[in-house]
Formats: sequence, C-alpha cells, structure tokens
Amino acid sequence: MVTGPGTTVGRVTNAYGMPVVAVIGDGQLARMMQTEAIELGVEIRLLAGEEDASAAQVAHDVRLGDYTDLGDVRRVAAGADAVTFDHEHVPNEHVQLLLDAPVDPVPVEPRPQALIYAQDKLEQRRRLRELGAPVPAFAAIESAADAEAFWDSVDGAVCLKATRGGYDGKGVWFPASKSELLSLVEELDAPLMGERKIPFDRELSAMVARNRAGEIRAWPVVESIQDGGVCRVAISPAGIPDELARECSQLACRIAEELDVTGVLAVELFEAGGEIQVNELAMRPHNTGHWTQDGCVTSQFEQHLRAVLNWPLGAVDATAPATVMVNTLGGERDPEMPMGERVAEVMRRYPQAKVHLYGKDWRPGRKMGHVNVSADTVAEARAVAEDAAHFIINAAWRDA
Repeated sequence: MVTGPGTTVGRVTNAYGMPVVAVIGDGQLARMMQTEAIELGVEIRLLAGEEDASAAQVAHDVRLGDYTDLGDVRRVAAGADAVTFDHEHVPNEHVQLLLDAPVDPVPVEPRPQALIYAQDKLEQRRRLRELGAPVPAFAAIESAADAEAFWDSVDGAVCLKATRGGYDGKGVWFPASKSELLSLVEELDAPLMGERKIPFDRELSAMVARNRAGEIRAWPVVESIQDGGVCRVAISPAGIPDELARECSQLACRIAEELDVTGVLAVELFEAGGEIQVNELAMRPHNTGHWTQDGCVTSQFEQHLRAVLNWPLGAVDATAPATVMVNTLGGERDPEMPMGERVAEVMRRYPQAKVHLYGKDWRPGRKMGHVNVSADTVAEARAVAEDAAHFIINAAWRDA
C-alpha cells in the first residue's frame, strides 16, 4: 500500500496483535529492517521520498512524504508503537515534538538527546571528550583565523569536516597546505570543524545494541576497509588481540549507556600501535554490521527492531569462525549481462555466498548491495566474497 502524505491512522496493530514500527527513511537499511520485521511479525510503516526507493519497493505500508516536513513525520508516526530511522538527518525538533505530544505521544528511538551526537560531529567530539573517550584533537573552524591556528597546532595534519550531513567520505577534506585549507574554509558554505589527521594501522568497528530498559549486547569487533571513503569490506573477527577487542567493545557499551542510545550504535575506530581513537558514531544499523545477517545468531536489523520496541535482545554469538562482507559498489560501466544472470552465476560457482541486493540502478561507486561469506578462515571467506562481489559488479571473474 502506497499512500500520499495526507493519510492518517489511529494506533494500530497488525492482524496478529503485533506492533507497528514507523521507519523514517527509504534506503537499504530500512529495506533490510523490513526483511527482519516480516520474520518477527512486526509491521513496518515507511516514510519514503519516492515510490521506487530501495525500502519502498519491499514495504507493504509506504507513506510518501518529506522527512524534513513535520506534518509528514507526524502522520507516519501516528498510532505507531515506535518510531526509528534509517538515517540521522531528521530534524531533532521534529523528534522532540513526537515525544512531547500531549495526546498519544510516540516512543522515538534513539531519542533526540542521543541522536544529536550522530547528527553533529562537533557536538559529538565535545561530548566524547567530556566522557574521557579517546578522540583526535579537534576545534571548531568558524573563520580563517581558526583554521590557521588549528593548522599550526597539529603541524598541518588536518582533516576538515562538515559538522553535519557528511557520510561515505562526503563532507571530508584533507588539505595539503595551509593555503588550501584557508581556501576551503572561505569557499565552503557549511559549519566546519578541524580534526587531527590520524595515521592509523587499521579501521575497526565496535557495534552494540541497547534497549530502553538498559539491556546491551555487543557484537564481535570487525575490521573495515574503505575505498574512497566508502566501507567496502568488513571482516569478522577483526584479527586483533583479545584485550584490544574487549577495550573496543567496552568503550562502545559505555558510549551507548552514557549517551542513552536506544537501538544499534556503531562506533567506528582508528587503531594504531594497539591504541584506539573514535572516528565516527552512527545510531542505526551500519554498513560494518551487514555481516551479522549471515554470520551471527541475531542480525543488526532484527536487534534494532527488538531494541526500539524495548523487547529482550538476541544473542550476538558468531555462527562461523569467520564471516566477510564485501559491498558491491557500482563499477565504471554497467555490464550488459542482466543482474539476475550475474547473481545466478555467483550462486553456481559459490553456493556458500549470500547475495543481498538493494533494488538500486547502476551508478559508478553506488552501494548496490553486498555479499556475505562465512568460512573456517578469514582468508577463505574473503577470497570468495571478493570474487563474488567482483562478478556482480563487472560480470567477470577476477581470474578471467
């Protein structure tokens, strides 16, 4: 059912008396929440910008609207048992109004008091520093003088970030000179912050889920490999010492508790010489958690739904010694072979590969899907996942 933004409902449950979760956002994360909701018997009501958006293709109850429009947000939330998101960009004041409604307030998870730290990188850095969490040196950049002072304070090792809206490498710049930094600050029409550029050995992701009752579960820490600022590979386990893995998980749990996060939290980390620093936070299912769909007792998507409904959380044990996820990022050209044939060829060669597609048209560099492979070793899992993803992207095997 696809309806316009004018549709309203009272509080409803589905035919079996199960809850309704309103999801604001229409991307692949909402799409994969829908898959798990079907198995749980939970009804997803989706606020989508377009009828053919990734999640709108598979959801039964789709409400077309704009997540920045308070009226549209209120209408999709009306009568739901919980409201959650597949991105962090919904205006926080809208979220607060849903919670504060004098008649039929709706639980929104995560709450705006937590969500702000995923929306605003400068506020995130300030709060994490207050908590004593390891973060790179940073400063607000509001003028050329601020930029010059920060450049000097970190000896030119500057990463310039838009404080809001950036993702997948967007909104991040690495100026090679002070003059380039000053030019960027002058040209960019956005709130900015400077951060010390960290020379790291690897990137890690520590993911946890927490419900409103305070129950918390941490998945195994994974290593992530980026390509042009976009996560391309996630490797579980990360291959780091147990003590370091515990430190990462404990840090992620502490952040979730201190910020009062409900739902899935991804804490992206830089690791260098056994020391870690926080890179980013995401308060929703995350690319580095896609491996949990096929390599873990409870996937991040099921766990997120459990958490926002304040249900008991599921076990997070790995179901195989190793699981590797490789994203299928659109290549330089769209092959003539139809996608269905490419998927069938992958199934024929690698029956152990699990292919997940997002219903998106080809575009260079676009996240079109991912492949998960579980095996006895990381090397074996990665070799298969890389080859399968390469074929889906290029209609050719790597060894051809």
